[in-house]
Amino acid sequence: MGTLGALSLLSALPAAAQPAAGQSASAAPALRKATAAEARTDAYLDSVRGRPALLRDFFVRLPKGGDLHNHLSGAVSTEYLIELAAEDGLCVDTATMTAVAPPCGTGTRPAADARTDRAFHDALVRAWSMEDFPPGQSGHDHFFDTFGKFGEVTWRHRGKLLAEVADGVVRQNQFYLETMVTPASDGARQLAAEVGWDDDLAALHRKLVAGGKLDRLVAEAREEADDGDAEFRATERCGTGQPRPGCRLTVRWVSQASRGSAPERVFTQLALGMRLAERDPRFVAVNLVQPEDADSALRDYSLQMRMVGYLRTQYPKAHVTLHAGELWPGLVKPADLRFHIKEAVGVARTERVGHGVDLVHEDDWQQTARTMAARRVAVEVPFTSNAQILGVKGADHPFTTYRRYGVPVVLATDDPGVSRVDISHEYEYAAGTYDLSYPELKDLARASLEYAFLPGESLWQGNPTDRGYHLAAACRGERPGEPVRAQACRRLLADSPKANLEWRQEVAFAAFERAHTRAAR
Repeated sequence: MGTLGALSLLSALPAAAQPAAGQSASAAPALRKATAAEARTDAYLDSVRGRPALLRDFFVRLPKGGDLHNHLSGAVSTEYLIELAAEDGLCVDTATMTAVAPPCGTGTRPAADARTDRAFHDALVRAWSMEDFPPGQSGHDHFFDTFGKFGEVTWRHRGKLLAEVADGVVRQNQFYLETMVTPASDGARQLAAEVGWDDDLAALHRKLVAGGKLDRLVAEAREEADDGDAEFRATERCGTGQPRPGCRLTVRWVSQASRGSAPERVFTQLALGMRLAERDPRFVAVNLVQPEDADSALRDYSLQMRMVGYLRTQYPKAHVTLHAGELWPGLVKPADLRFHIKEAVGVARTERVGHGVDLVHEDDWQQTARTMAARRVAVEVPFTSNAQILGVKGADHPFTTYRRYGVPVVLATDDPGVSRVDISHEYEYAAGTYDLSYPELKDLARASLEYAFLPGESLWQGNPTDRGYHLAAACRGERPGEPVRAQACRRLLADSPKANLEWRQEVAFAAFERAHTRAAR
């Protein structure tokens, strides 16, 4: 495990990621001096290498900020999806293992059979997730196919799905979740078909808003969210004497647009999501989902970046995070590896990049990395997903490259239900693979709240990725875990949801370090 001495990130870069001769990377922040409590916690971490149970316990208990790259339908445990299918009386097409609406006719059987037929249950788990997927084989198609197989289950119960996921996030010692859903999906499809396509994006946007059409869709999405909230609160028993853990989790929605759809539908979904983010504080951003390597997604990629770039001028308060660079040589033609992250950053002006795996295969990728660092465009890294879908892991992954160039990095799960992992696994993988010290892991967790789409001022001064995490002037001198003394700090924590959650995490870190200081003695 990482020690607190000097760490040469550059030496850990794969050859393709090394700066060319005569060309230097942006300077990554030097390792900061650890506190005594951090040093003792790091020593404990080193001491439990090779002891899987203790190592796992360390990473579960580690405060881990927020999950910023999470698809709700893919985050739910497969076992819970099977139980929901049974509760709803759904059927399973036994040829494709796809959930279908009742009645159960020829070639199907009730999903409820999985409650008593273990072989059937296990077959569903394998079909609806990466469980037992053969090692060494490409999981790309199987991974993405799972969503169509359990899709009949997930659209029915947004609130119940969130409750199951939220409980898990809290158990993983996280404080915040941004999760992706597709609001008013049927309404968006109908409106897109009604309006049709117009390559003049301004004209197309005018058609969508004319006569209040887009506003009616926003109202439909908000009503849908209200129903989901009610189901969530009832499932979690929020406001009762026995609330479940998820009640105390801060959750925000990211609106998905299906990049494989017709251009008019993609634009309509993006416009809906951005208008929604400006009208309803539960929604914060938009994203493009579905395989980036699909034929239509490759064909329309630059057009979609142009769509997002235009809509940002119309909805400046809405945030944007984009799947970009979820590609690898052999999956697509070389020409398709040259520009996706660059256009997401330069044309769409995204605030975060999801995956960003093909960075070093893009044209002038060093400049893209410098731009991301300068603009504080964070990259969302789900290691397991990248390995399962693309086969990219270890030294091939650009994790150390991004860090070397000073790009903010946050760890995420993507689709933990499908992948059969959790965020603790992702942190443990990062620590073991890239020899990260406890202070480095701590700063990764801090980054996941710093680059969250939370309103309000930060708890931290300046650019933490560049200068390290130093408390803002209002809270300088305060000690997490002790009563806040300064009125200015109390006011910051009261007025800023971002600073409030960041302070909660610092309090949790203080308790975590005290526990491991005792354990190290």
